[in-house]
Formats: sequence, C-alpha cells, structure tokens
Amino acid sequence: MSFSRQELADTIRSIPDYPKPGIIFRDITTLLGNPRAFRRAVDELVNPYVGMNVRKIAGMEARGFILGGAVAHQLSAGFVPIRKKGKLPHETVSIAYSLEYGVDEMEIHRDAVLPGEKVILVDDLIATGGTAVGAVQLLRQIGAEVVSACFVIDLPDLGGRAKLEALGVEVRTLVEFSGH
Repeated sequence: MSFSRQELADTIRSIPDYPKPGIIFRDITTLLGNPRAFRRAVDELVNPYVGMNVRKIAGMEARGFILGGAVAHQLSAGFVPIRKKGKLPHETVSIAYSLEYGVDEMEIHRDAVLPGEKVILVDDLIATGGTAVGAVQLLRQIGAEVVSACFVIDLPDLGGRAKLEALGVEVRTLVEFSGH
C-alpha cells in the first residue's frame, strides 16, 4: 500500500518560529525516518525521469544529499554534491546566492559534470528559490543541461518555483505548504 500525497505531507514535522520568529520550519527528518514515506518520496521523484538518460543528480547540502543519493541510485546516475564554500577538496567553481535569511556561497567541482550532460537538481524544499537558482546557474556554468529541479516540499507563497521556471527549468514537487 502506498502513501497518498496528503499522507506524505502528514509525515513532515512543522516547527514554528524556527530558525526565527514567524517562520515555520518544514522538517523532513520525520519523513526520512518513515520507511514507507521515504520510499514513496524517492519513487515519486524518480518516476518521471526513468528512461530519460539522466547522467547526474545534483544535490544541495545537506538534505539534498540524502534525497539526491537515493534518486541517483534509482536512476543509475552519478551523484554530484553542491556544497558550501570551502568544503570540496578539488578545483571548484563557486557562486554567491541569496537565501531566505541572508547571503551565502556554494561550490561544485569543476569536473563534476561533462558538457551537455543531463542533470536533475534535487533538494528537500523550494522556498524563495535563492539556493536553487544559484545551483542551476552553477551547474550551467560547468556545462550541465539542467533537465529539472525536484523537491519534496514547495512553499508556493515564497515564489521560488516561479524563479526556476523563469530560467526555463521544469519544477516538480510532491507536497505544498502555504505560508512561510
């Protein structure tokens, strides 16, 4: 028996006023700890791309590593970590980006993707889109063809999905939560 989208949403813990007052943090560790929910989420992220010859899955630190690794395994694709500046040991390319609570920098290994390789970006949540837009720009900078960006959670009131779509990136999400 599989989970409905609502049952999937019900496995996600909501933590009010974290990391600051007025924000509701959507915590997927409860989803990850539920074997049926985790399996359903990965299957839902994978299914549209079976047979599309996707070569790499890029995951953003840190929850994108968990989800992206599982998606990469299911698609028989490689996994590419996108990390905070200073965390990767080889030659990197970096980009500054805006996030919900400030500005940060992330990087990718310069040789992580071959020019023209099909890549899917995976993370747990799309909010304002700053991190995801930065990741797409970083992937394109090293020659990736970004096929899609996939997230478990969409916070549509914050507009991140629209920013990615404006870049010509297909966006897939599994559940939505209104508000912040």
